[in-house]
Amino acid sequence: MADSPTLSVTLLGAGQEVGRSCCVLQYRGKTIVCDTGVHPAYSGMASLPFVDELDWSTVDAILITHFHLDHAAALTYIMEKTNFRDGKGKVYMTHPTKAVHKFMMQDFVRTSSSSSDALFTPFEMNMSLSSIIPVSAHQLITPCPGVSFIPYHAGHVLGACMFLIDIAGLKILYTGDYSREEDRHLVKAEVPPVRPDVLIVESTYGVQSLEGRDEKELRFTSLVHSIIRRGGHVLLPTFALGRAQELLLILDEYWKKHPDLHNVPIYYASNLARKCMAVYQTYIHTMNSNIRSRFAKRDNPFVFKHISNLPQPRGWERKIADGPPCVVLASPGFLQTGPSRELLELWAPDSRNGLIITGYSIEGTLARDIMTEPDEIIGLKGNTIPRKISVDYLSFSAHVDYSQNSEFIELVKAQHVVLVHGEQTAMGRLKAAMTAKFKDRDEDVKIHTPRNLETLELSFRGERVAKAIGTLANKPPQENDIISGLLVSKDYSYTLLDPRDLKDFAGLSTCTVTQRQKIVLGVGWDLVRWHLEGMYGSVEEGLDKDGVKVIRVMGVIDVKHTAEHELTLEWDSTASNDMIADSVLALITGIDKSPASVKLTSQQHSHTHHPHSDHHEGDQSITRIQRIAWFLDAHFGDVELHMPEVDGEQDQEQGDKNESALIVRMDDSGETDAHINLVTLAVSCPSDTVRKRVEAVLDMAITTVSSLAESFATGVSASPEDADPKQEKSTSPDHADTKTKEDPMTTGEADIAS
Repeated sequence: MADSPTLSVTLLGAGQEVGRSCCVLQYRGKTIVCDTGVHPAYSGMASLPFVDELDWSTVDAILITHFHLDHAAALTYIMEKTNFRDGKGKVYMTHPTKAVHKFMMQDFVRTSSSSSDALFTPFEMNMSLSSIIPVSAHQLITPCPGVSFIPYHAGHVLGACMFLIDIAGLKILYTGDYSREEDRHLVKAEVPPVRPDVLIVESTYGVQSLEGRDEKELRFTSLVHSIIRRGGHVLLPTFALGRAQELLLILDEYWKKHPDLHNVPIYYASNLARKCMAVYQTYIHTMNSNIRSRFAKRDNPFVFKHISNLPQPRGWERKIADGPPCVVLASPGFLQTGPSRELLELWAPDSRNGLIITGYSIEGTLARDIMTEPDEIIGLKGNTIPRKISVDYLSFSAHVDYSQNSEFIELVKAQHVVLVHGEQTAMGRLKAAMTAKFKDRDEDVKIHTPRNLETLELSFRGERVAKAIGTLANKPPQENDIISGLLVSKDYSYTLLDPRDLKDFAGLSTCTVTQRQKIVLGVGWDLVRWHLEGMYGSVEEGLDKDGVKVIRVMGVIDVKHTAEHELTLEWDSTASNDMIADSVLALITGIDKSPASVKLTSQQHSHTHHPHSDHHEGDQSITRIQRIAWFLDAHFGDVELHMPEVDGEQDQEQGDKNESALIVRMDDSGETDAHINLVTLAVSCPSDTVRKRVEAVLDMAITTVSSLAESFATGVSASPEDADPKQEKSTSPDHADTKTKEDPMTTGEADIAS
């Protein structure tokens, strides 16, 4: 991508839908991909994000927010079956996410390997896992020059994080799935301390508000208890990891407080969860204070007293269905296949049994369809099964509701908000609600809801900040001060420093390039000086260390009389000096063809005094004042030069009235006369209109009467007393030998430090 100040946001998934999250960020030639999930409602290639729409070899980094399949399951396919390996991209996720992701993907491969829609092999999965780089929360990571990111806790599930991404100074916060409510084992999502330019945030629940945690837990345990009392089985379809651990903590505590339930078993039907429980115990330090304090007292909250992992021999579902009342947590949460689907088909015809949907259900899944309480469901074999099992919905989904999401969006204060991971209707309602809220507050926040493959382009002002360091930082600048130095750019950051500090701060050395050019010219030295004075005003004349005559033009160009019919131009090369040297060269080469030269040299005379030069500094200043006076007189008609005599104490008492001034007479009364202070050139007049008019004419007069040398005052003085009016110099600590290359007309010389 070309270097552009426009941020492109393209959703390869989760654009006005829930599932296959995949967000592509492109800015100033950098490409970052956030999440690579599959869609739970589809299988095989249809479940993938639109991976063919991106050249994966150009990706600089892939950031995975958490281990859920709809955010991470397509990672192996992208790493092993696209051209991602042809580039230099890296993959990052937190330490807990990588640990759980391994088991999640092993289970994903196992359940899909029997199908013809398998996306990748176990070998490809292991290859991809070895390339994932684990990171910690609050760790600053720089995957490539110009790009950095910091993970922040996102709640939701163990190891989930949101990424604050910095691409060439543009800050983007990508939340993934997050929760702002602290539950029994996780901390709530953090608000990063830095204000991002763009917020990419989930909109799963739209404008829906969820009940509080305490009320929700009470309703959940009461519902489970009532189903047990009526002699039924309780089915809790959950994913193996995430909300399942939260439900287990709630149930284990409730059973502990109710001895009458001790003979009712709670089963956890997931080998995957059993494997991952060790991961939960390993990363206790990433959980909330309640879990950490219990663990510090040698009370491991994940060693459950009333919950057992259910062995799964052939026909175990029938044995559980025919047995006494019990509670079973079974995966998957969407009831598409697996143990949860098998148990549902067995328990659906019995009205004593109860199904409790505890998480968000994606459109197109059985978990979403059964919430409408249909009379029948279709079994995996195509058979029709009557539904008499009770169906209840209690959201333990660790997603933000409207109140939490809107509060977070307001706290972040991003200029642009991009809504993702939400169904079209819910997303549209959230956009409308937030737009109205910002409008009422008169805040200019733009909210976007892009569809899949719809590229959203956001433009930002190209405001760049340079940090002054070294010598330039010794004295704090004041308002309107002009600071000059070398601007050093590295990885889209800018540093301003004095050339003398270049070696100390940048590891580089500086040099001064001195240029020389020889000219063969058949005119006299006095005539050359006369033409230079006529063009540039006053010039400085002297001798160099070898006794060679030198004229310095505008303080930067030395014209040397090196031989009878030879002149040498010498100057330190800069953009402005080179321009002046070009003009001097053009002037000198045209002297012998100038009509003024012919006229001046047609008879014997001296060039000691010329009509356009005066070698006496005092006389020169008087002449300058006279010329300004003539200019003003031509405009206003009556200008007087007031030059009072200095008379000790009387002069001090009169103050400004006794200073040299030009008086512009406007009328006989003198009430509108303008006084121009010849020291400060300030104009004073009772009439603002007259004062402004005189100031404008005075500016024109100064510009007109000033010579080029006066307008461009730079360099050091060159006078007959100078031992060497022009010396080659280098700001480099390491001086290299001067090498000269000559041709018949020009000589170039450079003093270069390596």
